[in-house]
Parts: sequence; structure tokens; C-alpha cells
Amino acid sequence: METTDFAKHLSVFLTKYLAGERNYSPNTILAYKDTFVQFITFIKEWKNIEVQKLTLECITKEVVIDFLNWIQEYRHCSNATRNYRLAALRSFFCYLQYENPERMFEWQKILSIKVKRHDKQSINYLTTDGIKLLLEQPDLSTGNGRRNLAMLALMYDSGARVQEIIDLTPSSVRLDSPSTVKIFGKGRKARIVPLQEEQTIFLRQYMRENHLLEPFANQYPLFSNTRKEKLTRAGVTYILTTCVNLARKINPHIIPETVSCHSLRHSKAMHLLQAGVNLVYIRDLLGHVSVQTTDVYARADSRQKREAFEKAYIDINPEITKTKSWEKDGNLLEWLKNLG
Repeated sequence: METTDFAKHLSVFLTKYLAGERNYSPNTILAYKDTFVQFITFIKEWKNIEVQKLTLECITKEVVIDFLNWIQEYRHCSNATRNYRLAALRSFFCYLQYENPERMFEWQKILSIKVKRHDKQSINYLTTDGIKLLLEQPDLSTGNGRRNLAMLALMYDSGARVQEIIDLTPSSVRLDSPSTVKIFGKGRKARIVPLQEEQTIFLRQYMRENHLLEPFANQYPLFSNTRKEKLTRAGVTYILTTCVNLARKINPHIIPETVSCHSLRHSKAMHLLQAGVNLVYIRDLLGHVSVQTTDVYARADSRQKREAFEKAYIDINPEITKTKSWEKDGNLLEWLKNLG
């Protein structure tokens, strides 16, 4: 069977271009692949074009817009998900501008498709008391419980994303003072994150118990399941959810209604901000490219805003206006006579 130009370019884009030239992480490439699986499914079901007959000539701006409308109307995707799918398609058609320049005009029309505005979700984080209660929930009488405590404590202390935690190996961790962990974030960019000595106690005990301090274990998964395979995102989420539910039964007032793995990352950032740590340092810890991304935590912390405003407040009211309030005095007539 003859291969179409679409199949050739898409194969090179996913297997060579993204990983080789753009240095995208395997997880990003997997997400892009999912976008094209949906796109091909749409083309087959709604445009009646079999994948073996799908060529670049079949793809226009109108087709892409129809696809974006389809994932929202029939797959019930949010604006944010729609924008993410569009970003994956844009990357492909930007690549085609150089690989298939004879259809440059059509690719540029696709690249002109606008993203949809969407409401950003408020930052969901736990208080320090909430984090403490959460970390008290793993059952330390079991090996899995000790692993769960070490993992959740490291997730909070490092502010790492869930995939970053999953990808860690023992070689990433330095337990000697000053303790650090080397994290590979988006775009495979590495950052060194300092760890609190108190938090490394759990991690050291866990690693020693599982022989992860031995040289032969350097490239093993730092956190693994019973089959010695690295945990999945679903596995980490299950562990967190179990501890969250236990903590909520003890004190529902300090455990938010929704807690995700990202909530631990948000919590660390908010606690650093409330402690007076500069946003630039928080940006570096989280691995953000721009401090503008990190600035969302400053906008979210209403308590710090209020305290900052109160601290900066200067009483500019002249003495003449400082009269007693009739609400406190109870004598409205007397208050009116004294007003002014």
C-alpha cells in the first residue's frame, strides 16, 4: 500500500522532529499523538476519508475548525482542552511550512486560527496545617505506607509536578547536606531544588529500606510499585486521594473539596510566598520560564494582599471628621448635632 504525504510527514514530525529538533518530553509527544488520533478519527467519521487516503490536500482551515468544534460539541471538551489540541495542530502545520512550502498559504491560514478565551481556575492549595494532617495519613507499619509518605513529602517540599516525581531516580537525589533533588521539567530542562533537612528523613529511611542508596540502583525508579516499575500518574493520584479522604474525615475544614497532585505544588508556592520569599526564587523552584507565570500566586493570596494593604495604610483623615458613630452611641439626634 502506498503511503500518503500526510502519513509520511506526521511520522517524521512525531518520531524525529519533536524529540530530536525540539527536545520535547515523551509525555508531550504522547499528548500530541493523542490529538492526531482524535483528528484522524474525526476525518474518518465526519469527512468519510479513510486514513490510508488522507492527504495534505484534504486538510484546510475549515476542516481544522470543524474538528475543534467537534471535540467541544461531541466530546464535551472545555475551551482549555480545545486550545491544547489546537496548539498540537499548530506545531505540526508550522513544521509543514518548511517541509511542504508549496501549500504555505493554507498552512498559514490554519496557523491564524485563534484560541478561545477561558476562565482560569482558582488556585487550589492546602494550608500548612492541611499539609501536616495529610502527611500523617500514610500507614507507616507497611512498606507502601512508608513509600507514600516519602513521596508525598517530597512532592510538597520540591514543588514538583506529578510526572517529574514519577521520572525521578535515586541518582537525582542528594541526601548529604545541603540536600537537593535534580528535576527534569517541561522541555527536559533540569533544575536543582533544595530540600529541607527535616523532609529528607522520610526519604532517606525509604531509600535505605529499599536498597536505593546502592550504586547498582542509581537508575531505578525512585518510587515504584510492587512489580518494581515506576508509578503511573493514576497510581500517584490514587495514593494522594486515599490520604486526602482519610484527612478529610479527621478535619474537613482544612482539606479543600478538591485536591489534586498539583495542589501540593500550589501549596508549596503559596507557603513560600506567605513566608516572604521573593517570586523570582519561587519561579526557579517551580521551573517556570517567566516570573509572570509565578505571579498568579501573588494574585491568589488574598490574606497577604490584605495584610500588605493594612501595613501600607496611612491615616489621611483630618481630626475634624473623627466623630462618634451613631451606631455605637445609640443617640442619632446627638450624633447629628455633633457631626461637623
